[in-house]
Amino acid sequence: MNLHEYQGKILLRKYGVKVPEGILATTPVEAENAAKSLYETTHTDRFAVKAQIHAGGRGKGGGVKIANSVEQVHHLASEILGMHLVTPQTRKEGKLVRKVLIEQNIYAPGDFPIREFYMSILLDRSIGKHMVVYSPKGGMDIEKVAEETPELIFREEICPGTGLQAFQCRKIAFNLGLEGAAYKDMLNFAANLYKTYVGIDASLFEINPVIKTSDNQIVAADAKVVVDNSALYRHPGIAEMRDYDEEDPAEVEAGKYGLNFIKLEGNVGCMVNGAGLAMATMDIIKLSGGEPANFLDVGGSASAKTVKEAFQIILADKNVKAILINIFGGIVRCDRVANGIVEAYKTIGDINIPIIVRLQGTNAEEARKILDESGLKIMPVTLLEEAAQLVTHAIKE
Repeated sequence: MNLHEYQGKILLRKYGVKVPEGILATTPVEAENAAKSLYETTHTDRFAVKAQIHAGGRGKGGGVKIANSVEQVHHLASEILGMHLVTPQTRKEGKLVRKVLIEQNIYAPGDFPIREFYMSILLDRSIGKHMVVYSPKGGMDIEKVAEETPELIFREEICPGTGLQAFQCRKIAFNLGLEGAAYKDMLNFAANLYKTYVGIDASLFEINPVIKTSDNQIVAADAKVVVDNSALYRHPGIAEMRDYDEEDPAEVEAGKYGLNFIKLEGNVGCMVNGAGLAMATMDIIKLSGGEPANFLDVGGSASAKTVKEAFQIILADKNVKAILINIFGGIVRCDRVANGIVEAYKTIGDINIPIIVRLQGTNAEEARKILDESGLKIMPVTLLEEAAQLVTHAIKE
């Protein structure tokens, strides 16, 4: 589950990580009032107005701006709120900005020289360990740093059983070129960041940039956080932070029925059981000249009801010109899938796009009989090659 920057900073502060003071706003008036409140508590007269969406690169898209007065906060917030923010991490239509974070500007005059670092913690599944990835060259273009100067990207492996050790924190601070008070503050920063990561069962914590201010404080200027969905039952407060407005409505709907669904931008809908078969099916669609419109795994315990719901979710996408259903009946029975298809037809009514169905495995013959006797416009196939040929024909019509 993705969190907003302001939510990530709430959690960081709880674990002792320094973050700038900030207040969330959903209207320009709220934004101006937030700036006034920050002025009273921090005496800062410059503010960062930051769009809150689930995507990185907001600054490049115009979603992060600096206000030089309380009045200007109102103006900038009115520009950002309601915009469709396009970043390198959004789809081409961008994401609607519904809220902004008004924050004390830690780049204000008098705080120079400021240094920017990059730091993230994630699970490296290839070695079964947590990993701190960090660089002395932080900021918006960390990808460019990794590409052009990979020697400036450092990694520290962490054994989950022992956690981040003191000597590793010292190594991090040394590699970042810190000394004196900033060096000591980085030791606390790194240790507390790891405590946050473990404490909330995160799968990613990315801080870009980490700031060293002129008074040698280490501050998290940003926070990108992903929490492990499987651990949310242990963190009901974090689970309540889920922002459904930031998620695709079809994916939210699919989650209600235990379906693994990811919306894509193609023209052929897919319904499969098992992630491996899903990837193979998407490859078949690509090789046939089509583009997958979704990744949809109905799982190993699919029933007629879940198949019907999956069908409706796929058909809600107006870009879909054909649907390829590719089910291997191991745990799931093919006749259940066939009944789900028939039920979907009855519920939805007239379906004007080709439906190509390949059901193999447990009760495949019974499933074929159900489809044949249904009288529906379904094209059953046995081989993937046949399915590919029908997909090619369908998308060219």
